[in-house]
Amino acid sequence: MTRPDRPSILLTLLLGFFLTGCASTDKSGTAVKNTSTDMNASAEAVSGDRNTLVDTDIQSGADMSSSDTSASATPATGSVRTPDGENATEPFNGPVFKTVAPPAHPAVPYRSKEDPWEPMNRAVFSFNETVDDYFFRPVAEGYRWLVPDPIIMVVGNVFSNLNDIPITLNNLLQLKFSNALTSSMRLVVNSTFGLAGLVDLASDIGLEKHDEDFGQTMGYHGVASGPYIVIPFLGPSSARDAGGRVLDIASDPVFLGSFFVAPFIGPVVGGTRAADTRAGLLKSEKTIDEAALDKYEFIRDAYFQRRRSLVYDGNPPRSKEDDDIE
Repeated sequence: MTRPDRPSILLTLLLGFFLTGCASTDKSGTAVKNTSTDMNASAEAVSGDRNTLVDTDIQSGADMSSSDTSASATPATGSVRTPDGENATEPFNGPVFKTVAPPAHPAVPYRSKEDPWEPMNRAVFSFNETVDDYFFRPVAEGYRWLVPDPIIMVVGNVFSNLNDIPITLNNLLQLKFSNALTSSMRLVVNSTFGLAGLVDLASDIGLEKHDEDFGQTMGYHGVASGPYIVIPFLGPSSARDAGGRVLDIASDPVFLGSFFVAPFIGPVVGGTRAADTRAGLLKSEKTIDEAALDKYEFIRDAYFQRRRSLVYDGNPPRSKEDDDIE
């Protein structure tokens, strides 16, 4: 048997690959197999050596070309026929493109050092707003509508005169003896010449009204305000001022006097004072609603600024934030 020329072998192989490529455009698996068999037979007839034949299966290329777009997300594999006739699968190590966006991380709300419990405080604030809308504000508006303005002024003077008692005590605890003398003189003048506080004569003669409580006293002695807290029914406060309120209630003349009068008098007096206090906030509340984009944040910042000013008697020291702004 004569060995065919090398050009004839090459032409035969090229013809076989051409026919196989044409067959790959057809999605029929039978055509691909028949073309691969013809190519193998031609190669065996030309070479005459079955032991050195290595047939590369190109069917995977035809499968990849006819697959849909969903197969692009899975790695492709190629198969090589071993001398034993078995197919060995090799993984494709190329890049894999994914069309699915990565999962978004949940946003973490910002919490300042002054308000680390903001989610809870906002919930209590919303509760207080609801109670105020349906109870305290209607009561205050009714009180304002029913009671004449001169009577409202007299009621306010009486409660202000009683409040000079704890104010004098806190001035003494803060070693502000001059202010303590002024507050005590106001109490004496208004309780006597002012007809038990009905008329505020002390302000007319130059005895200035001070505003002191146990929260300010603790702040004066170096106790930090601590985190912001919204107390149910009572409103904004801080950790320091919340503890101070307990002492304020314990030293409140109205609270202490309720133990020495008839049981119904204490609640009536306390309710009247609460209605009078809430009625005095109606005008400022309208201003807050019109000016504040976030009412909760506005009240929180205003509360800290006011308390800081009260602790330092209207002359607070410069803070780091003020230095950073300049």
